[in-house]
Amino acid sequence: MNPQEAFIARLRRHRERNQISLEEIAAVTRMKCELLEEFERSDLSNWPRGLYARAWVRAYASVVGLDPLDTVDEFCRLFQHGDRRTGRTLEEMAGIVGHASDYHDEFSHETDRRSTPHFNVLPAPAWHTALARATSAMWMRTMARMTQASPRLKKAPRTSS
Repeated sequence: MNPQEAFIARLRRHRERNQISLEEIAAVTRMKCELLEEFERSDLSNWPRGLYARAWVRAYASVVGLDPLDTVDEFCRLFQHGDRRTGRTLEEMAGIVGHASDYHDEFSHETDRRSTPHFNVLPAPAWHTALARATSAMWMRTMARMTQASPRLKKAPRTSS
C-alpha cells in the first residue's frame, strides 16, 4: 500500500469507527456521495484541483472528527490535487496555449500563513483601573477586619418600635 492509499484508508477507518455514513458527510458538506465514494477508492479523476480539493478534504476531516489543518497538509504533500503553489498551475496553462511560462514565485512558502499572530484583542486597562481595584480590595479587607474586631460595628437585628 502506497502512502496515498494509506492516507485515504486511515480517513475511511476513522469515519467508520465514528459510525458516520458517506450520505451524512455528503449532506453536511454538500458534496456528491459518488465523489466521496471515489475518494475513498483513491480515484480522484473527477475531483477538482487546488483550493476546492483542499476545501473538500478540510470539510471531510471536520465532519469525521480529524484535525482539518493537519489532514489538508498531509493531503497536499501526497496528492497533486491539493497543490498550493501557483507555479504549477500557470505552467500547465502556459502549456495549453503553447507559450513558455515566465512565472517566478516571489514569496517563500516556508511559514505557515494560516496561523494568526497572537496578539491581545482587548486594550490594556488604564492606570486608574488597577488603582481602583486595589483600593476596593483594601477597603473590603479593612471592613472585614473591623467587623470582626469590634462587636459594635456588627449589624444588630432591627427591632420594630
